[in-house]
Amino acid sequence: MTEETNGRGTSIPRGYQQEDTEARKSWVKKYAGVKIDDTLEDKAEDLQGIIENHVGFMKVPMAVVGPMIIDGKYAKGEFCVPVCTLEGTLAMSMNRGIYASALSGGIKVNHFRQELSRAPVFIFDNLKESSEFQIWVTKNEEKIKHVAESTTNHGRVLRIDQYTVQNYVILDLVLDTSNAAGQNMVTLAAKVACEYIQKETNHNYFLESNMNSDKKASVRNMILGRGHGVTAETTIKNSVMKRILKMDPDILFDAWSFFPIVSSMAGTHGNGLHVSNALTAIYLATGQDAACAAENSVAHVGLEKREDSLKFKLTLPSLTVGTVGGGTRLKMQNKNLELLGCSGGKHSSRKLAEIIAGATLSLEISLICAIGSHTWTDAHMKYGRK
Repeated sequence: MTEETNGRGTSIPRGYQQEDTEARKSWVKKYAGVKIDDTLEDKAEDLQGIIENHVGFMKVPMAVVGPMIIDGKYAKGEFCVPVCTLEGTLAMSMNRGIYASALSGGIKVNHFRQELSRAPVFIFDNLKESSEFQIWVTKNEEKIKHVAESTTNHGRVLRIDQYTVQNYVILDLVLDTSNAAGQNMVTLAAKVACEYIQKETNHNYFLESNMNSDKKASVRNMILGRGHGVTAETTIKNSVMKRILKMDPDILFDAWSFFPIVSSMAGTHGNGLHVSNALTAIYLATGQDAACAAENSVAHVGLEKREDSLKFKLTLPSLTVGTVGGGTRLKMQNKNLELLGCSGGKHSSRKLAEIIAGATLSLEISLICAIGSHTWTDAHMKYGRK
């Protein structure tokens, strides 16, 4: 990480004048070797499959934060992270968490799962039919998987999970979608598989049962995930906690226990503070389906006390992101993937997921400490207004 800073805990130039914006672009070019050109514009004929009734473009402000130091399976090194947001203080807060972690050795991340599913439902007149159907599906699972995989060159069916309720049988077709986010991939694979099953068994189906919880938070996605599963952690020294995050680590750790308790009382899925803030900002910048933040914001946050530091831990079990297809082919979004080193490569979507987890943990840390130090409101009043 560069040691030269602007006096505010970051090497990224500050300010709101045009020359400040140009200085930041120059910093990104020098640091990451990528030129940010916000005059790039996609042609109308290139938007098929992305938007209908197109009338123009509405620019969303974009910032960069970092450098973020990551040590993961797929993401290793320093990363300059693009974020698009309309919320003042978000970029500053994420940058503060990134800087604090960098001073303490960086963020360790671990990608542990990639699964996306579509869950059609078959409905039967009686329990005997449903029982016989399940036996048939189990016996013919390999054939069903082969039929489903015929629709994609890159996707792979991992398994077909069966769920029984009343006279319904839900088939959850679970795929590894490679570098694609994969919502359309799993839908087509499931449709073709169901057509084959219907032809062989003469039973009717609906392609979506709502089991896979597309675009909504659920216990299913909290446990099994929808997309990538990633864990991230960073151990921040007590001295950095006090100097950069303005938080006494002992006070934070001793008081932290109320947060998961009250989260459980409120019935939230997980106990994240504002994970959707980080996800939406990075999703917009990198061409993801921003609505997936609904199910992807489920998170598990934890703290551990160390002799001279605090360890912050985050698990994101459900990140529906990709580096090919959809909005990733738009010029600015693809340039941002290039900035992250995720515009190509065998496991670029897994690398992106690890980067997102690191940035999200950084934003969570900053807010935890802002709440704990009673500086949260003051920061928004000072930096979140004109």
